[in-house]
Amino acid sequence: MGRRRAPEVYRAPFPLYALQVDPSAGLLIAAGGGGAAKTGIKNGVHFLQLEQINGRLSASLLHSHDTETRATMNLALAGNILAAGQDAHCQLLRFQTLQQKGKNKAEKAGSKEQRPRQRKGAAPAEKKSGAETYQEGVELSVENLQAVQTDFSPDPLQKVVCFNHDSTLLATGGTDGYVRVWKVPSLEKVLEFKAHEGEIEDLAVGPEGKLVTVGWDLKASVWQKDQLVTQLHWQENGPTFSHTPYRYQACSESGTFLGLGTVTGSVAIYIAFSLQRLYYVKEAHGIVVTDVAFLPEKGRGPELLGSHETALFSVAVDSRCQLHLLPSRRSVPVWLLLLLCVGLIVMTILLLQSAFPGFL
Repeated sequence: MGRRRAPEVYRAPFPLYALQVDPSAGLLIAAGGGGAAKTGIKNGVHFLQLEQINGRLSASLLHSHDTETRATMNLALAGNILAAGQDAHCQLLRFQTLQQKGKNKAEKAGSKEQRPRQRKGAAPAEKKSGAETYQEGVELSVENLQAVQTDFSPDPLQKVVCFNHDSTLLATGGTDGYVRVWKVPSLEKVLEFKAHEGEIEDLAVGPEGKLVTVGWDLKASVWQKDQLVTQLHWQENGPTFSHTPYRYQACSESGTFLGLGTVTGSVAIYIAFSLQRLYYVKEAHGIVVTDVAFLPEKGRGPELLGSHETALFSVAVDSRCQLHLLPSRRSVPVWLLLLLCVGLIVMTILLLQSAFPGFL
């Protein structure tokens, strides 16, 4: 029996590092690149249109945004605003989808440049400011907004970015161990504090303004602004494994499912509260998984999910974006349970009446 494989929905012309899903527009946003090295590998953010075609969830390239010499390593999404971590900087992007009214001469002439896979019959749009639109009849425009340096270590790198719940603030963390909070969209700095000794691996912003951070110093911390509220240390609070170093790697909001990508390329889906594994593909990518994202159950999410319970997208350094579908688990409807309960009660009463005449 062959190894289980996940369907590939897209292959980019560069390594992929970050992933976001916009459920309102049905967009899958994948980003990465080869960085500043002169290897010929481009850097960009690709916008993919998600669709149900013949009962299958598919993705086709809608727009390619060139990020020049900077590879995007992490992404956060708030409405139509993207925050992209590029080297030591955070770049804000605004995107908008429009219907094309006609074709210009450049579109009719086309281009001989090799492009990523696109929908059959789609004509490439005019290239403007490092941007290309591929789907006929739909135009997606991307605008560069503000950019700011967010990390100041000797080898600076922004490792994580996150919007707050009303998208008015943006929090960043990187290799210098500092959390910095910025106004959106001006990127005016409103808060800065040292959160960890060494790199910040991940951060999350709670609805009451609390921040959760995890770092290379084996600590997971909760902050109210720059004041430490509580802290976990792996060596004190985590399970003990002799001669094996462990650290907290990620923090996230609670939900129904937990998606996991490994350094060996495997992908899994777990029930969040019990950690029961429901789905697993060993070495789906064959190389480190750099990001995973669920298709949200809002906007066009239910329509795109079809008969499946959830969908998880994964990207890796192998330039592939894969789709991992969890079939709907069989469950007994509530109305049927109620009907069975009523039936059991009626049967019990009839049996008692038969065994003890005059019982009722």
